[in-house]
Amino acid sequence: MAVTPIDLYASFLHLRQDGRIHAEQPVFDAERDGWQVMTFHVETDADVHGDHWEIHTAADEVVACLTGGIRLCLRPRQPGDAEERITLSAGTAAVVPRGRWHRIALDAPSDIMSVTVPRGSRLEKRTET
Repeated sequence: MAVTPIDLYASFLHLRQDGRIHAEQPVFDAERDGWQVMTFHVETDADVHGDHWEIHTAADEVVACLTGGIRLCLRPRQPGDAEERITLSAGTAAVVPRGRWHRIALDAPSDIMSVTVPRGSRLEKRTET
């Protein structure tokens, strides 16, 4: 197999259960097994579906800020509680526990990388502003 460069912004990396890694079209498939590495350049909250909560039920998720600055927001566990906010600057990451609703908000245009198992992931429209 030839070793060639992979444009991380134009591909997702699928880390298969058999140990192989494939660069694939950047499509998030909530039915896929195996880990997926996703890298994005984002300019606005709309680029990170900031109007939705997201959950991953099959695995934790690593969210890394490569450049810029983001806030990782965790939905309150109890109604009426405040959401938790973790500020990530360039070169930092956080682990979102499996089954925890979360979203991303931008502090500046950023490059973000996330790693999770997409199987069972869902989005839910935010009702609060």
